[in-house]
Amino acid sequence: PLTTDKPKPLVEIHGRTLLDHVIDRMVLGGVNFLVVNVHYKSEMMKAHLAGRKDVSIQICDETDAILDTGGAVANALPLFRGEPFFVQNSDSLWVEGMGRALSRMQERWDPEKMDALMLLAPCATSIGYDGPGDFEMDSGGLLSRRAEMKLAPFVWTGLQIVHPRLFDGAPSGRFSINPLWDKAIENERLYGVRLDGVWIHVGTPEAKSEAELFLTDLQHQP
Repeated sequence: PLTTDKPKPLVEIHGRTLLDHVIDRMVLGGVNFLVVNVHYKSEMMKAHLAGRKDVSIQICDETDAILDTGGAVANALPLFRGEPFFVQNSDSLWVEGMGRALSRMQERWDPEKMDALMLLAPCATSIGYDGPGDFEMDSGGLLSRRAEMKLAPFVWTGLQIVHPRLFDGAPSGRFSINPLWDKAIENERLYGVRLDGVWIHVGTPEAKSEAELFLTDLQHQP
């Protein structure tokens, strides 16, 4: 019901749209060029983005056909000219602990041995998430999938650094990024960094309310 009259990235949390939370974080982390995929109510997205003057923004328009988590990124690859780049879902935000997550990821990033580096959050302390977890992570940050019928300690926050080579041999059109991650895991090239802070997933109206309450309480702490 929150997206009847607007796209999900324009839902407001704590007085700011989810989209602006993402862009604010990227700008603070030193990012100066963004590609934003639009589909549902794309004209509203474009109008909102036109108000951002602090960063260069390129639109990837998926109005005619949504491309899913893999196809959407593959469609934007030429804009990054072969360089690694951040990818973030718009329904993901977090409260920082020690240091800044983007800076820690940039420091950890090693293009020689990584095809992707994910920001992972402990399931137990996440807001708006009650799933079984996504990944196991060893002491060196190397990731493996949660075993079937088991729980995993970490959930992907929706933020990752991606090297374009992750998409070598990928299909065209609409496809999921999950098989590409599986290939990277098989080749021991998918890594993670643990979030020092609290991750907030805004996937439902209930999660939105939970996020608002958490952020308001945090604001009022001495």
